[in-house]
Amino acid sequence: MNIKEAAEILGVSKLTLRNWDKAGKLHALRHPISNYRVYKTEDLKKLLEKLASGEKPIRVQREKKAAKNKSGVYKIKVLHLKD
Repeated sequence: MNIKEAAEILGVSKLTLRNWDKAGKLHALRHPISNYRVYKTEDLKKLLEKLASGEKPIRVQREKKAAKNKSGVYKIKVLHLKD
């Protein structure tokens, strides 16, 4: 399935899936003609099972001394948990 369909099933953005592919959290295959990312249904099912069991593949944590910048946005640090 294509990246848009996979993102809708998982409830995340296409950018998140691209980042997970780069980080090795969810492997994407490449279409032989267009070179677009495509995903196996089995891989999506495995990830959904992990999420349903309470295991979180990625978590976000604010930095301890994070302050709002001029635009009022906090800095955050993304931590990737090991598989």
